[in-house]
Amino acid sequence: MALIHAKTGWVAALCLSMVAVLVLVVPPLAEAAISCGQVRSALAPCIGYLENGGEPTGSCCSGVAALNNAAQTTPDRQQACKCLQEAAASMPSIKENFAAALPGKCGVSIPYNISSSTNCADVE
Repeated sequence: MALIHAKTGWVAALCLSMVAVLVLVVPPLAEAAISCGQVRSALAPCIGYLENGGEPTGSCCSGVAALNNAAQTTPDRQQACKCLQEAAASMPSIKENFAAALPGKCGVSIPYNISSSTNCADVE
């Protein structure tokens, strides 16, 4: 019986060692670190501007800048794009032309157009 436990323990240790090597050798799949909750929270102060135009508030532009700074990888930018489109679709009072102009009005440069027609999978 002791021999069976010794073999089982040895096999388990070998399997764990192999898994550890795979974790170290195989690169992780890129996943977005940004959530739609973060996007909504950052842009919540922008709702008035997005519905009515005019000039965005300082807190709105701070949120736009923070969101842009957080989206440093391609998966993050693609996720942010998808979240923006989902948010706009759920709020029909948001005007797409105001959304498209928002980064520029806040002095923030983003690498894609904010639009319902933007293919977020193409965002880099």
